[in-house]
Amino acid sequence: MNKSIYWILPATAAILALTVMGCGKNNAPANPTAELSGTISASGAFAIYPLAIKWSEEFQRLHPKVKFEISAGGAGKGMTDALSGTVSIGMVSRDVDSAEKEKGAFPIFIAKDAVFPTANTRNPALKELLGKGISRATFTDIFINGKITTWKQAVGGVDEPIHLFTRSDACGAASAWAATLGKFKQDDLKGIGVNGDPSVLSEVSKDPLALGYNNLGFVFTSEKLADNVVIVPIDANNNGKVDPEELINSRTKAYQEVASGRYPGARKEYFVTKGKPTGLAKEFIDFALSAAGTKVLNDAGGYVPLTDAEKSEQAKTL
Repeated sequence: MNKSIYWILPATAAILALTVMGCGKNNAPANPTAELSGTISASGAFAIYPLAIKWSEEFQRLHPKVKFEISAGGAGKGMTDALSGTVSIGMVSRDVDSAEKEKGAFPIFIAKDAVFPTANTRNPALKELLGKGISRATFTDIFINGKITTWKQAVGGVDEPIHLFTRSDACGAASAWAATLGKFKQDDLKGIGVNGDPSVLSEVSKDPLALGYNNLGFVFTSEKLADNVVIVPIDANNNGKVDPEELINSRTKAYQEVASGRYPGARKEYFVTKGKPTGLAKEFIDFALSAAGTKVLNDAGGYVPLTDAEKSEQAKTL
């Protein structure tokens, strides 16, 4: 299998891409009794990219004649590419709106994820952050209204400015975080815009005064949090303290809170096709929703699988 990893640098953003060499975009598979062959292309959400790569590797192991072209450039790009027919599958880490469905977007729910507010472990107000948390109303005054600009205003303690970071690329993480704070959209979020989830994490990890937000799969590199990063507890019940379920400091705990439905920043991940998927795209999506696909998801880490009932519902739509 011939693979190359490279960076594509368009005029507006850097797109991380991994290409499994091949040609064509939407080659239909051979008849059911023949070996599958052709190329499956996908682009979109940074949050889904690592999982799509793992699924593609396992699918290709089962079907060696199938090639993949997969790139990460944000959920907005994934949706645009899917609707234009540039790729077989768009990777979209937010809900698909009615306007996109009217244009032919067909969403398939493939996994659960979450967006977490993140800060630096050297934050001078860390004790207050982990003891009190931040309510959604306060987060809204930081990210949306711009009324709160210092850590002292947010949680007390030292009077230092908040260095706020957000995403500059059209992405599901920003849309999900904005929605967590209320009926807001990505464009409503304030902060220094940087491209991609890795860039936000990098800024937070090196700046003691930084505040950002990141996907589950980037916050946790393993069972532990990424270096120099802490998840800021969301004080969901506004009681002014961090309750046990609100303190998330391990991947296992994150999974539990997302699966339970308690965590406010939980969201759904989607594959999106233009119209109902057919051919190789459907074969791949069927695999992703199968028991074998769930095993790959669990082994990959950073994602919460669908329940059996949710899988059954998706199978009906297909």
